[in-house]
Amino acid sequence: MDTDNVVEIRDLATVFGQGDAAFTVHENLQLSVKRGEILSLVGGSGTGKTVLLRHILGLTQPTRGSVTVLGRPAAEMMGEGASARVGMLFQQGALYSAFNVLDNIAFALRELGTLPPALVDDAAMVKLQLAGLKPEHATRMPANLSGGMVKRAALARALIMDPPLLLLDEPTAGLDPNSADEFCDLLRELHAALGLTVIMVTHDLDTLFALSTRVAVLADRRVITTGTPQQVAQFDHPFIQHYFSGGRGQRAMAPPPGAAAPLKEA
Repeated sequence: MDTDNVVEIRDLATVFGQGDAAFTVHENLQLSVKRGEILSLVGGSGTGKTVLLRHILGLTQPTRGSVTVLGRPAAEMMGEGASARVGMLFQQGALYSAFNVLDNIAFALRELGTLPPALVDDAAMVKLQLAGLKPEHATRMPANLSGGMVKRAALARALIMDPPLLLLDEPTAGLDPNSADEFCDLLRELHAALGLTVIMVTHDLDTLFALSTRVAVLADRRVITTGTPQQVAQFDHPFIQHYFSGGRGQRAMAPPPGAAAPLKEA
């Protein structure tokens, strides 16, 4: 494995069902994720974006091919200490409704049973504030949080073990535009400060352009192209043209208000 690659997926095939009921999601899929980048996975419904995250987490085994994460087979991600290697932010946060915010954040660290409870609480409080929440939010229950606060608490929980790899499933889904922008700013800051490698599934073009250092497009059961958002937008494929050429795509790619116009050649 290339030491610059945090994730390597080779010749991946994913088939669900058997016989006439068999359904192929991925076939001969290739993908590498380099250390320190923010890679966004995009594709139409049913192209297997979330399934790919499950492969990386070791929750779903490939029918054929290999998935390597941090130099080890992804199947080992389910073993002891997995949360120290990969953090996961679920689309709806997936906080434990019976636990307050601090206990949600501390859960994985507390389950290890190797640190004093007070030290676990201190570590969880650090992550809570790192995610942009205030100390007074620690005792709130998930039902009493706004959508943006749920995302921040879930992000703090994903980072409690300081994993080098962070997976995000629709991180800004359900947020109003202002909250989505603030959450993108937070992710960008944490990515830089913590040296994270990030793999993100998103449909939101504003989030895609705000965060991605590279985009991988899933279509036709494989990754059809990778590159910067601007490079991918030029790729000749019906899904890409529809995705980027619509009104939302044009707005996302437009320069911000007040930006200087590009210089023209003489």
